[in-house]
Amino acid sequence: MTLRHLILPLALLIPSVATAALGAQAAPAPATAPQPAANPADVASEDAIIAALYDVISGPAGQKRNWDRMRSLFQPGARLIPTFKAQDGSWQQRTWTVDEYITTAGATLEQRGFFEIEAARKTERFGNMVQAWSTYESRWKPEDEKPFQRGINSIQMRYDGTRWWIVTVFWQGETPEHPIPERYLK
Repeated sequence: MTLRHLILPLALLIPSVATAALGAQAAPAPATAPQPAANPADVASEDAIIAALYDVISGPAGQKRNWDRMRSLFQPGARLIPTFKAQDGSWQQRTWTVDEYITTAGATLEQRGFFEIEAARKTERFGNMVQAWSTYESRWKPEDEKPFQRGINSIQMRYDGTRWWIVTVFWQGETPEHPIPERYLK
């Protein structure tokens, strides 16, 4: 398993309609921590929030990341979803909340060092919804000549009239079987 598998279904299922129709009570939602206030510059535009996302996970070995900054970029209930080829050859995914991502990948990012940059982007927008296909390159150190991993982050965002929010980050690393198409490298 690569670091990409430690790092990033589209939403949690709400109690089923069938259960509700049968009169069963749904379990109460788990308590969540208060949403940290975002730096207005981080959420002022599509470009700003994507830059903040890459920046907050990147840093040298031994550097603590600002996880409250990361939390502030994501709307409550947002998900991070890496997809990967398992040892048995099947394609699988993990679905994490922001806090699950931080718990799962945070210590590794901080101990090992990790730098991810956006190499290219294709964006589509309808109303207040944006889909960004963000091609990334991952390096252990910024001066590394070649990335150890490339892939595509599918980032869904929304604008609420005052700021941008990340709704979902769904990603897949490049493999020999699935090289990044040329159109996502420009």
